[in-house]
Amino acid sequence: MPTLDWLNRAEALTSSGKVPYRVLEPVSEHGDTNANNLLIQGDNLDALKALLPFYRGRVKCIFIDPPYNTKSAFEHYDDNLEHSQWLSMMYPRLVLLRELLAEHGSIWVTIDDNECHYLKVLMDEVFGRSNFVTTVLWRKNYSPKSTARHFSEDHDYVLVYAKNGPVWTPNLMPRTEKQDKAYRNPDKDSRGPWKPGDLSARNYYSLGTYSITTPSGRVVDGPPNAMYWRVSEERLRQLNADNRIWWGKDGSNVPAIKRFLSEVKQGVVPQTWWPYEEVGHTQEAKREIVELFGIDVFGTPKPERLIQRIIHIASQPGDLVLDSFLGSGTTAAVAHKMGRQWIGIEMGEQAVTHCIPRLQKVIEGEQGGISQAVNWQDGGGFRFLRLGEPMFNADGSIHPAVRFATLASFIWMQETGLAKSGPWKVPKLGEHEGRGIYLLFNGILGDKRPASGNVLTNDVLAAINNICPHDGPKIIYGEACRLGPARLASAGLTFKHIPYEVKAR
Repeated sequence: MPTLDWLNRAEALTSSGKVPYRVLEPVSEHGDTNANNLLIQGDNLDALKALLPFYRGRVKCIFIDPPYNTKSAFEHYDDNLEHSQWLSMMYPRLVLLRELLAEHGSIWVTIDDNECHYLKVLMDEVFGRSNFVTTVLWRKNYSPKSTARHFSEDHDYVLVYAKNGPVWTPNLMPRTEKQDKAYRNPDKDSRGPWKPGDLSARNYYSLGTYSITTPSGRVVDGPPNAMYWRVSEERLRQLNADNRIWWGKDGSNVPAIKRFLSEVKQGVVPQTWWPYEEVGHTQEAKREIVELFGIDVFGTPKPERLIQRIIHIASQPGDLVLDSFLGSGTTAAVAHKMGRQWIGIEMGEQAVTHCIPRLQKVIEGEQGGISQAVNWQDGGGFRFLRLGEPMFNADGSIHPAVRFATLASFIWMQETGLAKSGPWKVPKLGEHEGRGIYLLFNGILGDKRPASGNVLTNDVLAAINNICPHDGPKIIYGEACRLGPARLASAGLTFKHIPYEVKAR
């Protein structure tokens, strides 16, 4: 498959692996303290890496609205370097987002003409060309811009990729009143409203060549503008006997099949053209921001209706939605109102000055945006976190800020490839493929034992077998081990040393 080349590409390809794992430090809680929603302040590359041990493969829908690179995102560079800088910024973030995406998940990225086609090639490389789903066109303006030099750009793109394209299935869009109005019931059929369907076939069908005599006696040699009927003569008789053929009020029309509203899908396959009448436009988005904050503080916000459609198509209530370019907090607000769990990442001060107040208003039941459409009342909550120190100090030791649950999540993912966040009250983290996985750290067994129970001794092993036994082989992480090889082998133990065998680096 062709790949994209740019200045510093080689460095960009390896940068996600070089990002250190950092501690996510809790700052405050808002609303329901049992809610799993997270607002994280910090560089999104570091934040995405910090989330991996907890959420790898768990995110159902990712939406991001990255900088469009319109010669303002990196104002200190000339055009060529600016473009390369943008690609180098996007690549490692896409790599980490793919790791977080669930097997049946999808990612949606808004972009304009400046980088759309380069981003398509970049995402083909990261997600796989076969996992490309479609490009949605969002008509974002409701009137032409008279100041445009060449063309008034009326649309943005939304690139859609699935983690597993061949099996990913979008949710259907709800049927509209306009669509249902096409169904009528002129013959008062007991099965309810219907609309006529064409019976002609455009391709060769061996049983589709015959003449039809209508109830009025008129002979129809074949369908208009086609050579074949799409059903056999025998099948036509069966449909007619079941009153599923419409011949017109006087019985002389070319036959049409009756398609009943009661038998069609209870939804509509999503389309790729999204007019502003259905999902909002940029001015609507700015009005939403002004109503929330009193001033227009974001240059290119997205309307809540646009995000609502994406989340509807890509997830179910309770699923996890992630936005790592959160901006003013629109994605988190919409996901919250729609009953999804969410994670939002924002680097700047607006995480505090705008995202927290906006999401607090959602909890309190604000009625802007999509609130009335989804019957939003109030409730829920979120935790506000900041990126802390790396997991490891410069000398390779575990940073003092790291707590048991944080290290346990890293170790669990290292051993199993799965995300888990506890809670843990004993050294046993769980069982995987017949092995018990244990961690001795931060005095989990109490202060009476050597090094607060962080050293594996015969007494510590006896305590483990008493408190949280496992009938089978065990992997135990700790700061040191005072058991010999023979004793470890006889007990079915594999000891791994902290920090040297913790690979979260």
